[in-house]
Amino acid sequence: MIVNTIELLTFNPKFLIEIIRILMYKDKYTESNFVIGEYAMSESVYKIIELVGTSSESWEKAAANAVETASKTLKDLRVAEVTELDMLVEEGTVRAYRAKVKLSFKYREGD
Repeated sequence: MIVNTIELLTFNPKFLIEIIRILMYKDKYTESNFVIGEYAMSESVYKIIELVGTSSESWEKAAANAVETASKTLKDLRVAEVTELDMLVEEGTVRAYRAKVKLSFKYREGD
């Protein structure tokens, strides 16, 4: 049985991501909503914004810069999704790594 599960996870990365998400949010899952991709949460609304972070070192640092900068003015950040990666090239040399990030945060009236 374990071998079959490992084989399934190897061939289905989306399933593996959902299992990781379940483990991360295990305190929010309930029997009534234990469906892949859903977890228990109070009735809330989340706003999604798109940012571009830059770094002279790496895409990871570029994405982290976007989130860290946004966290200075936004509260209740929830999920950051890297949607696009590119580089700024000048005279054949990489000058900057850029990461486009969708960032969600809990919406509160007045935001």
